[in-house]
Amino acid sequence: MTDPVAKLPSELDQLPDRDPEETAEWAASLDAVTKAAGPHRAAYLMRRSLQHAEGAGIALPKLLETDYVNTIPTAAEPAFDGDLEMESKITAWNRWNAAAMVTRGARYGVGGHIATFASAAWLYETGFNHFFRGKEGDGSGDQLYIQGHASPGIYARAFLDGRLSEQQLDNFRQESGGDGLPSYPHPRRLPWLWEFPTVSMGLGPLSAIYQARFNRYLTNRNIKDTSNSHVWAFLGDGEMDEPESTAALALAAREQLDNLTFVINCNLQRLDGPVRANFRVVQELEGAFRGAGWNVVKTLWGSAWDELFQLDTTGALIRRLREVPDAQFQTYATRDVAYIREHFFGAEPALAELAKLLSDAKIAECFYSSRGGHEARKVYAAYRAALAHKGAPTVILAQTVKGYTLGKGFESKNANHQMKKLSIDEFKGMRELLGLPIPDSAFEDGLVPYGHPGADSPEVRYLQERRAALGGPAPARRVHAVALPEPEERAFKALYKGSGKQEMATTMAFVRLVKDLMRDKETGRRWVPIVPDEARTFGMESLFPSAGIYSPMGQTYEPVDRDQLMYYKEAKDGQILNEGITEAGAMADFIAAASSYATHGETMIPFYIFYSMFGWQRTGDQMWQLADQLGKGFIVGATAGRTTLTGEGLQHADGHSHLIASTNPASLNYDPAFAYEIAVIVKDGLRRMYGPEAENVFYYLTVYNEPKPQPAMPEGVQDGIIKGLYRFKEGVPAVADAPRLQLLASGTAIHWALQAQELLAADWNVTADVWSATSWGELRRDALEAEEAMLRGEQREPYVTQALSGAPGPVLAVSDWMRAVPDQISQWVEQDWFSLGTDGFGLSDTREAARRHFGVDAQSIAVAALAQLARRGEVPASTVKEARERYGL
Repeated sequence: MTDPVAKLPSELDQLPDRDPEETAEWAASLDAVTKAAGPHRAAYLMRRSLQHAEGAGIALPKLLETDYVNTIPTAAEPAFDGDLEMESKITAWNRWNAAAMVTRGARYGVGGHIATFASAAWLYETGFNHFFRGKEGDGSGDQLYIQGHASPGIYARAFLDGRLSEQQLDNFRQESGGDGLPSYPHPRRLPWLWEFPTVSMGLGPLSAIYQARFNRYLTNRNIKDTSNSHVWAFLGDGEMDEPESTAALALAAREQLDNLTFVINCNLQRLDGPVRANFRVVQELEGAFRGAGWNVVKTLWGSAWDELFQLDTTGALIRRLREVPDAQFQTYATRDVAYIREHFFGAEPALAELAKLLSDAKIAECFYSSRGGHEARKVYAAYRAALAHKGAPTVILAQTVKGYTLGKGFESKNANHQMKKLSIDEFKGMRELLGLPIPDSAFEDGLVPYGHPGADSPEVRYLQERRAALGGPAPARRVHAVALPEPEERAFKALYKGSGKQEMATTMAFVRLVKDLMRDKETGRRWVPIVPDEARTFGMESLFPSAGIYSPMGQTYEPVDRDQLMYYKEAKDGQILNEGITEAGAMADFIAAASSYATHGETMIPFYIFYSMFGWQRTGDQMWQLADQLGKGFIVGATAGRTTLTGEGLQHADGHSHLIASTNPASLNYDPAFAYEIAVIVKDGLRRMYGPEAENVFYYLTVYNEPKPQPAMPEGVQDGIIKGLYRFKEGVPAVADAPRLQLLASGTAIHWALQAQELLAADWNVTADVWSATSWGELRRDALEAEEAMLRGEQREPYVTQALSGAPGPVLAVSDWMRAVPDQISQWVEQDWFSLGTDGFGLSDTREAARRHFGVDAQSIAVAALAQLARRGEVPASTVKEARERYGL
């Protein structure tokens, strides 16, 4: 299609032309080159001109794609700082043991992945030998996001350097015995080795960006100088299809995170086949990253290709490489040389002539193995270039062969991700290829042996010396357990005393509490408020001028509300992470802050506040990542419940986040009704997460946007608040022998239950005791622990059973959540049980109408209570119908 702008008359062009005649000459020159030398030559000249202009500092749009060649020519590669022969031996041992570990595990059907590390071995080994900084210097070192399926190679290296035993390798994916290795990078399962869980694909790249950003945050806020820390994220080209993988690329470029490098292993295969079968994923990724503002380094071809590029005097080879789709390159790696001569070089006469100059051995070397990602010198050059580049993050696109060195049965096969073992003969072939001194006698028992050159061998000494020079072993997780002092009691007391006649939503109560805690002299600076572009919704604008919104650029403009008390203040040392509309980004912020106590030896107290509907439902996978990474902090689901967010409708109405949260063992979930409950829970949370006996847990609190008078805290309820249940208001019988029941309510539902208590007493002479159920989840957790104790022969009664023991009448539970949320504890309640909840889809209406719709308003609770009493014969059955008519149900 012809570009319509190019055909516009010059007088209609929006860009002024000072010299139309000169412009015409340039256009004529381009036309002449096209006619004389062809469009490829014209395109080459244009690219060179644009590259020259960029190098000269002329402001022009950047090229989004470059030719399908290495960014760093062989002649420009830096000198290799190491013993390449020794590193090749080390890499060979690690390749062998990674494959042996998975193959031996196949006896028990536990599986594992071989092909990923086989393709990426030099990407890791070069980093470990020359670049990745350990934690024995400043305690931070570099942060390594290891591709999950490559974990056998990392275990193999830890075995070589003496950190893992042969028995542990044999327990790969067999953890129940206590001496096993988890399948992937799981810090909770192997906390001395792994720092970052990455195998839920897409979360690694997203987290790496926000980790690099958080490193800068710590530096700019003078918490810790992290300028020597670099974040390395190892990713698969298929993984880049996950939306999270590219969700924050612009953020990394915008904030100039040159402390971040992505290394994408472009073996052109995803789990079941080619990544871009009919296209070229390397070129696509280059365009995406360049367009986002990243520095791109392509490391595609090994040194064997140098001769081919030197022989290519017409550009035919470059053109051919640019047009061949990925699936065809995969096929070349599996076919004979005759096929390659016909289908690759036979595409045009100039290539056919070039091929006549090449031996079969040279063609085989180029197309079967010579990839940039398989040569230490090429990878070394790329890593050096990444660290040298300033002002933007770098992505290295390294081309490899999936299953490299594993033999023709593995290499470039579509099924190699699912292939879990090699035969003995295949291992023997691999032994010869890698040059390992493993005798045939080592295979006599039918098992492939592990290989080790010896603890005092030159290989191990070299490996350990390189790691010592770089600051110790890696990857490694270190915890510097320093308890935080308790904040001053003053902040909590403000909520203990209630609000009097003033109405206050529990959302506002939480924000006020944190605002006061942020003023604490000892711990205030360690709070990290995180919000995804809804700070004003949650009443947090008062924090803007006092705490400041973090921006590495500071504030380069005059805010529109500068003359107001609570103006929008950005600052380089700002404390608030006020993200754009990205819950995933905010969660990545939270994870980085929540695990800073281990990553950097700096304990931070993050709280992340969001629409409760858009938390667990949208980013639940990251909540599991947080648990795996042993993160700590407060996650706050605001505007909670299915009926409190008036008018917003179905997709904003949360009635189920507590149910999802209850599935995460590290999450302590609370649904407080009153401000003082929030104070008690937060205070205890600070003790449990940051005190002398710190636990690896995090808190999920739900708070509501419904203003209510906040009562003062009754005496002696703190223990019940923490455990999940206490009696808030005892009913007073209107008549002797009045029927009685127990109303359990959480969150905002306590107000409906209290109204129902009054209706039952005034209209039906029924007495109800109202209980505040601050945590259905903690009640269930305690009950399950009691049952486990019973199976060990111990006698312990669940707290909920104890609390309600002997309470007269049935139990009726109500909340702004699905009935399944309170029903979690029903089996441990000795009384007759019934629940009310907001099952179904939400709807747009007033709070009152929505509650009537779901049958959880005060009148509906009263009718449900009468129904339960009628079923027990304590009130006439006709009472239920009478009540429904009276209340208009």
